[in-house]
Amino acid sequence: MLIARRFANPDVTKAVANIVWLGLERLTQIAVAIAISGVLARYFGPDVFGKWQYANTLLLVLSPVTWVCGAEILVPTIVHRPPAQLGTVLGSAFALRFSVSVLALVVTWAGIALGATDPLVGAMLAGLAVTMLFREPFVGVINSWLQSLTYSKPQLLTSMSTAIAKAVLVWLLVRAAATPARFGWLWALESAVIGGVLVLYYVKRHGGKLGWQVNRTLFRHFASAGTVFWLGLICMYLFLKLDRLMLERTISFADLGRYSAAQQLNENWITLALMLAQTIAPAFVYRVHEVAQLRRNLWRLFAMTFAIMVSGAFVLDLLGGIIVHRVFGPAYDGAIGIFRWAVWLSVPAGIEAIGNLVVLKYQAKFVLLSKWLFALAMAFVVNLLAIPRLGSYGALVGLAAGYLAAASVNVYYIRFRLRS
Repeated sequence: MLIARRFANPDVTKAVANIVWLGLERLTQIAVAIAISGVLARYFGPDVFGKWQYANTLLLVLSPVTWVCGAEILVPTIVHRPPAQLGTVLGSAFALRFSVSVLALVVTWAGIALGATDPLVGAMLAGLAVTMLFREPFVGVINSWLQSLTYSKPQLLTSMSTAIAKAVLVWLLVRAAATPARFGWLWALESAVIGGVLVLYYVKRHGGKLGWQVNRTLFRHFASAGTVFWLGLICMYLFLKLDRLMLERTISFADLGRYSAAQQLNENWITLALMLAQTIAPAFVYRVHEVAQLRRNLWRLFAMTFAIMVSGAFVLDLLGGIIVHRVFGPAYDGAIGIFRWAVWLSVPAGIEAIGNLVVLKYQAKFVLLSKWLFALAMAFVVNLLAIPRLGSYGALVGLAAGYLAAASVNVYYIRFRLRS
């Protein structure tokens, strides 16, 4: 009866439906990403695929720069402001994000023009970088509005549809024997379509008018608020891609392609840990106010995550050769050993994701920044020592050291915050 009453609550029903759509969208994105990587890896070959993966790495390092005024700032602002001010809130956030995105794109294109990267890497990145103009200014702003309504279905459904369409277009370009540089523009097209669809949806929900306006005071507030969280996210993504940035200087692009192939599979597996954390966070962490209960919940979540990640890593380790052959083909045999070791990174990554929930619950922004700075510094030092000696496996050691450093900060903060 209690469960029935909970699901009779419209807020709970909306939240559950939102979680279901989120899970479906993530699984679709993972499946599409693996399928596209497999097709491109076979079409490009290890050397060009390594350059493609490096271009994507550079994009993922640059993109967090555009995440100024994140959802942790924008969503509460939308919720707490009167509905009549929605256009001003969204318009001010859009103006800030679009300005930063344009600047980031111009700097990226300038770096490519000045020869800061390999010519083919630069040609690929030129198209991929255009996604920055649409992801945060358009998709990010409207998605924050949808989050404030606890109704992310339009964005998730659009994202799933465009991901599948992108996979079809990738296959068609491969059949047409398109040059590698053209593929990056598909990602730009995808982001533009998602942004356009969401803008049209917003306009339809608001009487056929966009109605966005810029308020200078609010613009300045958004530019300064959340800066610490923003810097923390930049450090986190730099840490996650530091292995490929440092490997590019010491190994061939063909070997980097094999390493990236292994990590592509592994990162999709680790994403499941993050999905798990995001799904259970509201009920078991964010809404729990009693310290004793929260402490018990965390121990259970740590144990459950450890068991799931170890079990999954064990199975993936056993099936590593079959998985790599099926997805990437025989030219990537060198990725098998890397993949079999990399999947065990999911254990510290999952533990870190659960501990991070407490940091987010109490909005400990300086802890978040310090944690990822520490992880980044630890990984950098270990990579400097291990990569020259162990090659690609040295980068895995650096990632493991970084995850353990981040998890240790989480544990220290949890003991401090939840002490009796």
